[in-house]
Amino acid sequence: MDDAGTELADRVRALLMSEPGLEEKRMFGTRAFLLDGRILVGARKQGVLLVRVTEEKGSALRAETGVAIAVMGAKTMGPSWLDVAPTAIATDEDLMFWIDAARESAAA
Repeated sequence: MDDAGTELADRVRALLMSEPGLEEKRMFGTRAFLLDGRILVGARKQGVLLVRVTEEKGSALRAETGVAIAVMGAKTMGPSWLDVAPTAIATDEDLMFWIDAARESAAA
């Protein structure tokens, strides 16, 4: 992982460290943060945040600036997997918005 991805992982970890049931794993070139065994978000190369949401929520959130359906290698993921550009998560408040979106979807 590059410096921007490592920095993003550090930011996510700091925001989620008090979350019970949180686990951190390296998966698919991403530093993934799992809640109760399910991927919540991931820190990717170049500081891109991978976010897992419901398909319905993913469709709505794709309208946000800097958001696209995630791509892993040559494969485009489904509408419940989003890549969020570093510009869309510049502040901790912005980052928390996406973490909360993933948390709400995980609870659904």
